[in-house]
Amino acid sequence: MNIIVCIKQVPDTTSVRIDPETRTLVREGVPSIINPFDMFAIEEGIRLKEKHGGKVIVLTLGPPQAEDALREAISLGADEAIHLCDVAFKGSDTLATSFALSAGIRKIGAFDLIICGKQASDGDTAQVGPGIAVQLNIPQIIFVRRIEEIQEGAIVVERISEEGFDVVRSALPALISVVKEINQPRLPSLKGKMKAKKAEITKWGIAEIGVDPGRVGLDGSPTWVEKIFSPPEREAHEPWHGEPDDLVKKLADELEKAKII
Repeated sequence: MNIIVCIKQVPDTTSVRIDPETRTLVREGVPSIINPFDMFAIEEGIRLKEKHGGKVIVLTLGPPQAEDALREAISLGADEAIHLCDVAFKGSDTLATSFALSAGIRKIGAFDLIICGKQASDGDTAQVGPGIAVQLNIPQIIFVRRIEEIQEGAIVVERISEEGFDVVRSALPALISVVKEINQPRLPSLKGKMKAKKAEITKWGIAEIGVDPGRVGLDGSPTWVEKIFSPPEREAHEPWHGEPDDLVKKLADELEKAKII
């Protein structure tokens, strides 16, 4: 079974910086980690490989430092890693990113399943996984919490819904995005770390995947950030003390004054 896991390296949440000119996240030189939801995607891909055989290829799009994320994925058990790295990709929004990743997947060739994390911690859009599926014209199942079975060219999963969960069957190849309930990611072994250190990372730019520069980066992104600002600090309020009935009346008065009720 050939599995492709799409991952993203994201800034550590304590080290987020914004470029004031391009209004995009500064990634170069910033402490970064694998997107937390992608850790569950990597783990699920490895578990499926261990159960059904085949291989796991991790794919990412990002600056040179994103190679660290790929090596970490290899240390966990992935077999191969491909890095889409080109200055032309800088500033890509979710549409441009999914377009580039889908082009990279086409270059990889035959696959049975693509696994993505539910969403990235730096964007929270949950759009790239579905975008890849649309570009490749394959079925997609999002917010998957459990894979029940894979057999005879089909996959059966449980996906989270507002009412609980749905059981969904889809033909393969397909794309799924997973939530944290699906598994518990493993830690890298010493053998895995040694393998990752020596692993050869395949690097492709726009020429290798054959995409028009106008379809990626800022030029290929129909969405942009108009303005960046920090929310105003909230005023500190003294705690209220008193009898419950008095506190309820005071709260009602405050809500009415704020025109909430």
